[in-house]
Amino acid sequence: MTDRTSERAPDEQPKLKEYEGEGITVTFEPRRCLHAAECVHGLPEVFDLSRRPWVLPDAAEAGLVAEVVRRCPSGALQYHPADGSVEHPDSPTSVRRTPSGQLVMRGDLLLSGAYGDRRETRVMLCGCGASGNQPYCDHSGPCAEPDDDAPEAR
Repeated sequence: MTDRTSERAPDEQPKLKEYEGEGITVTFEPRRCLHAAECVHGLPEVFDLSRRPWVLPDAAEAGLVAEVVRRCPSGALQYHPADGSVEHPDSPTSVRRTPSGQLVMRGDLLLSGAYGDRRETRVMLCGCGASGNQPYCDHSGPCAEPDDDAPEAR
């Protein structure tokens, strides 16, 4: 695991943790994680919060790891296969507003934020304006209220 950047100020690049495996590398951006728990429920042998490092990309087949990472609604988890391929965005792009106001988007996205433009395939954007991690939701405002249709972190 390596940190791509140090702790960030609001106008600096986000902190990315990288977990390198033989067939796939998984990156994690902690400030974007909203604890949907899709990863730990989907592949507990790869994603285990009780161990360090908490991500072991080689503990399952690379295709399964990629499949579970794509379930991450916030985009905090990303993957990079060793063969150089990339995650293909959903088409058509989808946008859904949760009952608490977040915008859940999947597709070929270009987001502008304090640190510049960024290509994304999966994001959960702040709909209330209270996030300290704009444009991403960080559950610091009304978005912290539980949604009836969102997966629960267990």
